[in-house]
Amino acid sequence: MRPLITTLALAASLALGLPAQAGGVHLHDQRCSFGTDYDVQVQPGGIAFDRDDGTPGRVFMHDGTLRVDGRAVAVSAGDAVRLREYEGQVRRLLPEVAAIAREGVDIGFDALTTVVATFADEPAERSRLTEQLNTQHRQALASVDNGLGQGIWRKHSVEDLMDHQVGDAISTLVGTVTAKAVKAALSGDQSQVAALEARADSLDKAIDRQVDARADKLGARADALCPQLARLDQLQQQFEFRLKDGSRLALVDRQEHDNEASAKTKPGAR
Repeated sequence: MRPLITTLALAASLALGLPAQAGGVHLHDQRCSFGTDYDVQVQPGGIAFDRDDGTPGRVFMHDGTLRVDGRAVAVSAGDAVRLREYEGQVRRLLPEVAAIAREGVDIGFDALTTVVATFADEPAERSRLTEQLNTQHRQALASVDNGLGQGIWRKHSVEDLMDHQVGDAISTLVGTVTAKAVKAALSGDQSQVAALEARADSLDKAIDRQVDARADKLGARADALCPQLARLDQLQQQFEFRLKDGSRLALVDRQEHDNEASAKTKPGAR
């Protein structure tokens, strides 16, 4: 049997398994991992990339033109074409990231709702916890819609989402289930302990049946973003213009992984 708290963590992790983590967009395939230090805002009149630390701090592009830290950058005809493609790629990318984030939130909260259905004994308790989850679910979706859904990517948006709506929901359920486990253990009634373990097994199977297939499809959908991110990186490598210090503009950065840990690098000018 998968340990109870581990099963809860699995359910929770489905809500965390978005292609967006604090600090950047990350796809966890070892062959494809990209990050960005920038907040991104897609506007009808262009795309702005902003960050508080590092140089450049603000980049704005639209229709083949470029401004870096408020200064217009002269670009060749070839770079104008590349900038237009770069802008178009980002405009297509963020709505898909938003859709994936929404589905990840849906899957995660569906998993947590399964936890409630498995462990909430009393109808009043089940109703209260379900209503609370539904409220947190709506708030989490609203956070996605008001951010990524509006073309705004902020480095810490996903982290904040996890800490608040999703994190609060997980904490509530873990507290509820843990209390039941402690009560059963202290009672000395082995039938209560066995019943709780049976519920954990049932939850394990329910998660596998109801959620895993959706999570696998979502992972494949996230992996499909890799070529778009790789193309952004390729376009950056092809830019002919240089920044004031002679470096090449890099708004997203490929990150290397080894078997033990991710070797994280910070994008910017290179």
